[in-house]
Amino acid sequence: MSQIMFYSTNGAAERVDFRQALLVGQAPDRGLYMPQRIPVLDSELLSRLSNMTYARIAHHVVKPYLGDLVPDEKLQEILNDAYNFDVPLEEVYDGKYVMRLDKGPTCSFKDFAARLMARLMQFFLSKQGRSIVILTATSGDTGSAVAHAFYRLKNVQVVVLFPRSEVTQRQRKQMTTLGENIHALAVDGKFDDCQALVKQAFADPELGHMDLSSANSINIGRLLPQAVYYFYAWSRLSPEGKPAVISVPSGNFGDLMGGLIAMRMGLSVRRFIAATNENDEFPRFMRTGTYQPIRPSKNCISNAMNVGHPSNLARLFDLYGGHMDELGVVHRQPDLQRMRQEIFAVSVSDQETRQTISDAYRRYGTILEPHGAVGWAGLARYLREVEDFSPCISLETADPAKFPEEIVRLTGVEPPLPPAMSAQDGLTEQYQEIDARYAALRTALERTLK
Repeated sequence: MSQIMFYSTNGAAERVDFRQALLVGQAPDRGLYMPQRIPVLDSELLSRLSNMTYARIAHHVVKPYLGDLVPDEKLQEILNDAYNFDVPLEEVYDGKYVMRLDKGPTCSFKDFAARLMARLMQFFLSKQGRSIVILTATSGDTGSAVAHAFYRLKNVQVVVLFPRSEVTQRQRKQMTTLGENIHALAVDGKFDDCQALVKQAFADPELGHMDLSSANSINIGRLLPQAVYYFYAWSRLSPEGKPAVISVPSGNFGDLMGGLIAMRMGLSVRRFIAATNENDEFPRFMRTGTYQPIRPSKNCISNAMNVGHPSNLARLFDLYGGHMDELGVVHRQPDLQRMRQEIFAVSVSDQETRQTISDAYRRYGTILEPHGAVGWAGLARYLREVEDFSPCISLETADPAKFPEEIVRLTGVEPPLPPAMSAQDGLTEQYQEIDARYAALRTALERTLK
């Protein structure tokens, strides 16, 4: 098996293997790593996916990027351990499905990437005798998934930055009640401020001694596992190989990038729907061809998607032949015609999100949380404006119990609280508050990791 190497979207000449890309996180030139080639799964293998477990499908999707870095038997052991929970596919009506990605330990789709990423990092670090510091920004669920995935790993310290006023209490508690090697920083700002601080820290030579890495979707190790559940859903819902329409609630665009990589690997997709909240910088670009970040980002009830400049647009533009740098400056336009053929981009207001939650429960008995409701609303718009099609798959990215006030107000139903979340209610929180200046982060890192 020839080794797949990874390059930076910002054009640096150096090529690295998956292990180095995983452990470094962001490329030294501040670009994001992309595979030099995307392997295509053959049709015979695709036809057999319907008879495989989730963990076995993951092996076929992820293995080509790892090459010989992880022995087959060890990789399958890691995957079996990472994916020991259900992935329900719920038919809402007439071939229109919700894929519930909220059954992992933190009740969020981020568990799929974080758990595999942590186990692969642990494998590589143990072989090298190294320790690292994971520095990550979160708009809601990434922080908790990463914190739980790396909790108590001896050779990893985790520092999570979250916007103090834009996460729910339950989201916050999933990050702040662990302690030990998990350190939470509440930033007086927005997610984009947290993300900018993380990127600045990675580029700071004076922090080189800390051996920083990322667990955000800027890390290719977060991105590739997200291609797996698209293959899984398609294998269960389209056994005859018919293409699917897939709606993806989109904030930092890692989830959509995972889907687009899956499509390049052979997944049969008729169209992706990129559904954003009122942070509509990408839908506006798709309409006009002009990209303009939203600064500051808008505060919407789908808080994990409150991103005014999604990092993964650098990868998305690269996939379509363009070049966007880390600041959102477009140096080379992508193939916009092909993007429009493959992606239907919509923005969903808070009012429409709330109406979607209410309507889905009233009409179908389906409980959606705000992020999944954005995806479902995007799918509904596609079905109205473009075509009626089946099968359609809409991603539900978090457990509704994370947003109890909205769900109760809109449906009259208290969403059941998963055991993993109820166990945290009585625990003590530990976190520091900092402002959005880089100097404040530097001071916090030096104090926390001394």
